[in-house]
Order: sequence, then C-alpha cells, then structure tokens
Amino acid sequence: MKVLSTTSRTITIELNNNEPYYALEEFEIYLNSVFLRKESINVFTIYDLEPNTVYMISVGEEKIKVTTKEESLCLNVREFNAIGDGLADDTVKIQAAIMCCPKNGCVYIPKGTYLITCIFLKSDMMLYFEAGAKIITKYDRMEYPVLPEEKKGFSFGTWEGSMVAGFASSITGIGCNNLCIAGLGEIDEQASLGDWYNNHREKRVAWRGFGMYFKDCINLEVIGIYIHDTPAWNVHPFFSKHLKFLNMRIENPATMPTTDGLDPDCCEDCLIAGCYFSVGDDCIAIKSGAYELAKKYKQPSSYITIRNNYMASGHGGVVFGSESSGGIHHITVEQCIFKNTDRGLRIKTRRGRGRVGSIDHIFFNSILMDGVKTPFVINMFYNMGSAGGHEEYVWSKKLQEVTELTPILGHFKFSNMICKNVGYAAGVFLGLPESPIKGIELENVEFHYDSKCEEGYPVMIEHNFKLKNAGLYCLNVGKMYTKNVTFNGLVGKNIIIEEEE
Repeated sequence: MKVLSTTSRTITIELNNNEPYYALEEFEIYLNSVFLRKESINVFTIYDLEPNTVYMISVGEEKIKVTTKEESLCLNVREFNAIGDGLADDTVKIQAAIMCCPKNGCVYIPKGTYLITCIFLKSDMMLYFEAGAKIITKYDRMEYPVLPEEKKGFSFGTWEGSMVAGFASSITGIGCNNLCIAGLGEIDEQASLGDWYNNHREKRVAWRGFGMYFKDCINLEVIGIYIHDTPAWNVHPFFSKHLKFLNMRIENPATMPTTDGLDPDCCEDCLIAGCYFSVGDDCIAIKSGAYELAKKYKQPSSYITIRNNYMASGHGGVVFGSESSGGIHHITVEQCIFKNTDRGLRIKTRRGRGRVGSIDHIFFNSILMDGVKTPFVINMFYNMGSAGGHEEYVWSKKLQEVTELTPILGHFKFSNMICKNVGYAAGVFLGLPESPIKGIELENVEFHYDSKCEEGYPVMIEHNFKLKNAGLYCLNVGKMYTKNVTFNGLVGKNIIIEEEE
C-alpha cells in the first residue's frame, strides 16, 4: 500500500498491484485494529478522521501508519445560519463561513441540502462535506456573477482555450494555494432544468460556467466528491499545478453536450486516481489553450498521471485537445478501465492549433477496454469545436506548407492492454503529410472484435468514412512498431496504410 493523500480529515490509500481499477478480490480495511469496511477498488479513502491523530491502517498483512494534518479551527455552516432545507438560499451564509475561516481551518457542511448559486474559496482551507450533505445549484444563468475577460494581464473567465468572460462556477477558486475539498458530499448542478444547453455553442451574456473551476491554484486536492449535471465541464483546473483528484464520482447524462468530466488545462503535476466517470462528452480531456493563448503564455499541460480510474461512458476515455496549442507532454495512463466509451485514447488537433508545443511522451499501460468502438484515435484533421474546422485548409490531405500554425505530434506507447468488443477499428492514426505522427508503439496488446457491431465513423473529420472490425488504419505515421499484438475477429489487414493524395 502507499499513501496518495493525507489531510486533516481524510487518508487516501492505493494498493500496489497491476490490476485495472478493481482489486483481484474484495478486501477488509481495519482502522486501529477495528474493522472499518469492505472494499473492492484499488484506491480508497477513509473519511471523518480527527486532525493531528495517528492512525494504523491494515489491509490483509499490510499495515501503514499515518498521521493526519493539523487543523486550526472548524466552522460549521449552520453556525452562520445556513438552513440546509433545499429551499432557502444558503449562498451568502456558506460564503460567510469561508471568509471567516482562519488559515489551515475547515468549513464543515453537515448533512442537509443547501441551495446556492456559487461560492468562492480561498487559500489554506478545507471545505469538508459530511456524508449526506448535498449542494444543489440554481439554474437561472442570470443569477450567477460573470468572471470577466482578461484585463491588463489579469484573467478570470475562460472558454475553449481563450481567456474570455464566463459565468462563475458553483465551486470557484482563483489564486488559491493549499486548498482541499473533501468528503462524501454531492453537488447537483441541475443544469438540465435551465437553458444551458439551448444553443450551447453560443455566448449568451457570458460563456457557460463549469461545475468546479480552479484558476491559478497551487496544491489543490478534491477527494470523494460526487458532482453531476453541470452546465459545461464538471471540473476544470486552469493554469494550476500540484493537483490531486481522488475517488471522485463525475457524471452527466449522455444527452448533455460538451459536458466533459475533468479537464486539466495548462496544468502541471496532476494525479487523477480512483475516479469514476460517465459523461456527455470526454471523460478526461487534457488541454493547453488555443493558439493565441499558447503563443502568449507558452504553458503546456505536463506530468499528469491518470491511474486506477473507471470510464463508464463518454465520447473518449482520455483525450488530448482539441485546444492543445501550448503542448501536452509526459502523460501516463495506467490501470484504468474504459467501458463503452466511443474511443479510448483520443487525440484531436488540426492545422491552426500551431507548434508552440507538441503532444509527446504519452504512455498507456495495463488498460482494460470493453465495448470501446475504436480504442486508439489520433486525428490531425479534427473538424469540431471552435470555428475553422470545416475549412479546406484543415481537412485537405494534400501537402501544405509548414508554418507556425502546423501542429506537432510525437511519440505514443501502448502496452499490456486488452481491448474487448472492438467495433469500428483497433486504431485510426491520421497524421498530416507535412507533419506526420512521429512514432506509435504497441506491445502486448490484444484486440477482440464485436462481430455484431454495425459499421460507423471512428473519427470526426470532414469527408468521413466508416469502418467495421478493422485493424490499425494509418495515414502519415513516421514509425509504427508492434510486438505481440493480436487481432481476434479482424476483418481485413492488421495494418492498413492509406495512400496519400
């Protein structure tokens, strides 16, 4: 066992094994030699602990001693006249508790239902939810403050890779250091009751807010929270570093458009572990801004570890882009389960994203995919999102001049993976003729096909094509290395090389 996180009220542990998400068998957890509960997943959190206290945690023959962190003071929001009946507006009362919280203190939300618009957090504090504590948010956008666009070098709001005006998120942290949000609480954004999804790609007063939004934060942890039904992305850290997202449950209905799960954007040193995703778009989408933002700040997303997570549904399991102009590098994805997502790995970029930074050093290991229509998609002709995706400059397969707007994709390695019930293709890798994908390596990878699957579109490009039970489809790939890769139920060739125009 190893400790992933220790706060004043929680300890998060990870088992040392190579199994994706679940342990081989259910196990018992003992706290100070007293039985606590049974568990079945590799990453688990113990809640409701006392600050500055030594605990002995035992699983089987393994034991580990952990001391929780100190806490200066705990403020219960009920002391600030929060009602918690789901009818009275408790925004100001919870905000008052936050503003009064001393350094290294805790704002405690007890069992109840608290109606809010949005609350703003600050540095050196914990927001802790008792089991049964639930926040529900108002769904009239006009009740929310607007985070303005960039002014004199200061930025607040963001949308799809640009610093523009956006509605505040229900949980907002700007410039917060040493911040923790933890507990078995629920955040229900109720977005489907409002008009957030009417003309969802249009700006109305401001761009849609997120569930949780963290800008310029350092040393942030979110542990155990269940968040769902958000106006846009569930959790969006932006220009932040030293982040942990542990044992979260992140959900949105499949019919809710552009409602990603967790999107680190221009972020450094991030751990996502033990989380469950089922959303209306990509489960995890790593971003680094559109071209103008990247050219100005040159801030990539880097050194991100995604381990022991379960992606139940979504357009993609782990996705890069499409706003990736600042670069994305040194990403490790391991011991995850992808179940019924449209794609597993999904990289979406295009001409116009630029070469401020590259997407490189990407590693997938010990992954189980089941019902994923196309396990691997690397697409440099992506035609969705911000304006410009349908221009001939983007979709043309003819050689173009290399400019500062030409994206760069480096090396990708996939190892020790089992992909069951593959539908459209094992992988589709589409590089640009003037900027090929530099290298793809697959080692110890099994593909098992669903023969009953209907043919479909594996990628989002102009002039699209359908596949069924196909192998590895390649266009403009510099090096393709395979070792011990098997295809069971394949129709056609293992590797299909598309001829250039």
